[in-house]
Amino acid sequence: MPVPIPRQRAIPAAESGQAQGAFSPGGPSGEATGGPAGAVPAPHAATTPVDSTTNLTLLVIEDDPAGSLSVPEMLDAAGKPIRIRTARNLTEAERLLTDDVHCILLDLALPAPGRVATESDDELTTLKHVLRLAPRHAVLALTASGDAERGAEAVRVGAQDYLFRDELDGRLLSRAIRYAVERKRSDKAERRLTESRLRAQENARLERGLLPTPLLEGSSLRFAARYRPGRSRALLGGDFYDTVRTPDGTVHAMIGDVCGHGPDEAALGVELRIAWRALTFAGLCGDELLSTLQQVLEHERENDEIFATLCTVDIAPDGRRAGLCLAGHPSPLISRPGRPAELLPYENGGPALGLLHGARWPRQQVELGGEWSLMLYTDGLIEGHIGEGKERLGQDGMVDLVRRRLAEGLAGEELLRATVNEVRELNGGELADDVAVLLLDRTP
Repeated sequence: MPVPIPRQRAIPAAESGQAQGAFSPGGPSGEATGGPAGAVPAPHAATTPVDSTTNLTLLVIEDDPAGSLSVPEMLDAAGKPIRIRTARNLTEAERLLTDDVHCILLDLALPAPGRVATESDDELTTLKHVLRLAPRHAVLALTASGDAERGAEAVRVGAQDYLFRDELDGRLLSRAIRYAVERKRSDKAERRLTESRLRAQENARLERGLLPTPLLEGSSLRFAARYRPGRSRALLGGDFYDTVRTPDGTVHAMIGDVCGHGPDEAALGVELRIAWRALTFAGLCGDELLSTLQQVLEHERENDEIFATLCTVDIAPDGRRAGLCLAGHPSPLISRPGRPAELLPYENGGPALGLLHGARWPRQQVELGGEWSLMLYTDGLIEGHIGEGKERLGQDGMVDLVRRRLAEGLAGEELLRATVNEVRELNGGELADDVAVLLLDRTP
């Protein structure tokens, strides 16, 4: 037999869990009797996940003075009784909307809170209020028989389904409840996926905007770069580089590597790159510039164990000579016509930034010649393995690799692409560390 919805207006307590039991006339409003009562938890909590051990709970919100509405006995898919909780108005409903409610059955004829419905009111004002009140709950709209248009509008506004008031039966309602709960769960999963994609796109735009744009207007040097962050699905890692031309015609290039390759290291790398560009345009060079960058690093890093390696090159306006500073970083590779590619001298390098307070980084003069190609890189390019063994490529292996590619006539972007791809193939897959490679060419 259908169970009438009780009419008492006392403050409701927790449901009994027995939907098919008779309601006690002397019991609290909104409850099916026959089970223990308890304190009502705070509203607005997330709905309890439904599994094979969880009873579905239905909150019915309706105000029917004639008492014609009755909710039939219902069982869930596992044969367990669907628990029923009732509210005569939205104020009561808010108190009953606890974290164990899975679905709401709302009578669309219920007036909006604090007012009497009129013909000029939006017919779905109450539904919209419930949807705002319970954004994470499934909602079924209850409408007059044959009023499919209003029911469809309720679904368009946000309800999961609609039912006709005088056609309720246990099988139809229990199936509708299960369907509404699963559809709400699917909608939430789809929304989370969409939000995740939007965040990923936003992060990608942000990271792409943080990658450097070389400022070489007026220079005859050709620029190329390759960048592969080590962390999955990222555009930015702990490696960083930049190239600018100052008003006196000097071209300054830099490449660096913050230890680690997570988002914090990527952010610190961006800070160091921007600081380097600003200090370079301010006229700092060599030891003075690196000493100031170390101060930036010491102020911005999360702990004293964070350090960064750095290589800076300042190329004279005539392009034939350069100043080189190394802070714990691998030495650049230079190739010139008629001579094998080789590493620039490393004897006068200093420690990585952030390791020794008050350290110094001497600037050494390097003769480049009239035609040359200078490659700056991070250690991610040389620390990949060769095959399945523990042997690493190393600087010597990288030099041999670049020499072969140069002998094939590769230059610029093609040279960098082929070099990075071969290093990756030798490693047997993606490299674990960030990789940044910067190439400057001077041709007559």
